[in-house]
Amino acid sequence: MIVKLLYSMNESRYELGLKHFKEIYGEIGTKVLENLNHISPDMSRYIIEFAFGEIYNRKGLDLRAREIVRISSLLTMGNAKPQLKSHIHGALNVGCSREEILEIMIQISLYSGFPAALNGLEVMKNVFDERDKKGTYP
Repeated sequence: MIVKLLYSMNESRYELGLKHFKEIYGEIGTKVLENLNHISPDMSRYIIEFAFGEIYNRKGLDLRAREIVRISSLLTMGNAKPQLKSHIHGALNVGCSREEILEIMIQISLYSGFPAALNGLEVMKNVFDERDKKGTYP
């Protein structure tokens, strides 16, 4: 009985996380998730349940603000270009403007250095070009 109850709680957390994940990343995220499922279904489930079902579901920040924090953190790390790319797409999908994302890149140069900001600008440009080519705005 307890095992079944915990599984039901995890399913609901998974479903909530998947809803947030799809809202933020749409089609691009679905492809990333499918690829990750082939490599490690467990890791895929952990990301959806914990990151998107628990952390993204907390009160206090909306999805837009959460994506700003993610972009800033990934820029500061300086070695997570694929994740930065998907979070720039996500930020645009939840209401950030291109100008705001550019401002994030400029602000990061003060705290993480110009190399991190320049790498971020390259990723940002690629995301914007990709969206322009597909006609996906902003």
